[in-house]
Amino acid sequence: MNSEEEFYDAETGLESDDSCEVSFKDALVFDSTQVTEGSAAQENGVWERRKTLPAEMISRNNFSVWSILKKCIGMELSKIAMPVVFNEPLSFLQRISEYMEHTHLIHRACSLSDSIDRMQVVAAFAVSAVASQWERTGKPFNPLLGETYELIREDEGYRLISEQVSHHPPVSAFHAQSLKQEFEFHGSIYPKLKFWGKSVEAEPKGTMTLELLKHKEAYTWTNPMCCVHNIILGKLWIEQYGTVEIVNHSTGDKCVLNFKPCGMFGKELHKVEGYIQDKSKKKRRVIYGKWTECMYSVDPKVYEANKKSDKKTAGDSKKLKPEYSCEGEEADEMPDVQETVTVIPGSALLWRIKPRPAHSAQMYNFTSFAMTLNEVEPGMERLLAPTDCRLRPDIKAMENGDIDAASTEKERLEEKQRASRRERSKDEEDWSTRWFQPGTNPHTGAEDWLYTGGYFDRNYTDCPNIY
Repeated sequence: MNSEEEFYDAETGLESDDSCEVSFKDALVFDSTQVTEGSAAQENGVWERRKTLPAEMISRNNFSVWSILKKCIGMELSKIAMPVVFNEPLSFLQRISEYMEHTHLIHRACSLSDSIDRMQVVAAFAVSAVASQWERTGKPFNPLLGETYELIREDEGYRLISEQVSHHPPVSAFHAQSLKQEFEFHGSIYPKLKFWGKSVEAEPKGTMTLELLKHKEAYTWTNPMCCVHNIILGKLWIEQYGTVEIVNHSTGDKCVLNFKPCGMFGKELHKVEGYIQDKSKKKRRVIYGKWTECMYSVDPKVYEANKKSDKKTAGDSKKLKPEYSCEGEEADEMPDVQETVTVIPGSALLWRIKPRPAHSAQMYNFTSFAMTLNEVEPGMERLLAPTDCRLRPDIKAMENGDIDAASTEKERLEEKQRASRRERSKDEEDWSTRWFQPGTNPHTGAEDWLYTGGYFDRNYTDCPNIY
């Protein structure tokens, strides 16, 4: 496996054999009318997903975020009400579903017989899960308590359900499963946001768990930190940083990935480097690339030899903490870094990002995948749970470019949520989640939210009225 062609099909992300093909006829049985998720038009019996939003992105030029955030330095932002203009027309539950954009990597891992090979593809999937965040500077809508989102993708062979299981603190739980019972991918996320003067730092607390059922393997990891720079002045830009450890609980293999901070001169911007070690702690592969572009794998000896032969000198880049960016009044200019990964000879390509649509900048910098997440096909509404965020009037209004209606509906929904909370407090009632229950992650032993099943039976009689 010494070339990217041997390891990866750049067109499909799968091998040329039929081991990873997914046929809906062979999958779990569903009502055929359900399989219209994300499609915009039907031609010759095949649904085509939409490639644009109903309206272009709303301008933020006449709004000042400073007037809201100036009293919030160092504070956790989950309880701060932000004007809708700073949002993007998606719920945070839908942003979570974007982890699934590169599901072909999971199918690829399922098809491989060697555990180290599987680990490096799982590592690529973990990196790809944050790739859609590049240039996505709009804030997703905070989910209402009890809000849900479902996603069925026959072409990618999976279905997903997510639910907002807690409001204070905000916790979102999700569960995705293969239609051919090849894998399950699940987790719960408690995003913590802090404002540091010129930047907002997001810590996506929570554990991702990927189970490859055929191999009886379970992998867990946490996502890196994310920082949005120039909240007050200058052009917004994003960096990811921190150490991500992926553990195979069945074999003892581990992958350690370092999402590098920008540094003083920007040389490390977007870079991800790490290694895979087996249970005896022997390094088996080195992983490198950029989370905005691609990831490669190479033999550790080849990597070290290449490193020694590189005569270029570079000073150590020290992590630029968010507190630094609070000082001074000038913007944190994004470094002028060429988005190209230098490929070490003998490397295998694990993953490459798909180009965004040409009009993405006018559409909240959405990927092609994100463009489809709010679609509601004819006849689909009767199948959706009444709590599905496609039905949220504030998100729908913003997607249609009506900022006034979006703002009005957002305030109405938030007040409705507060009133419901007061009623429960008055009656001494606890909120009851519908599709997830608190429990223990069997692989980490940590507290988690676990899917109880039953959503796709389409019995929504006990769902709350949140809209």
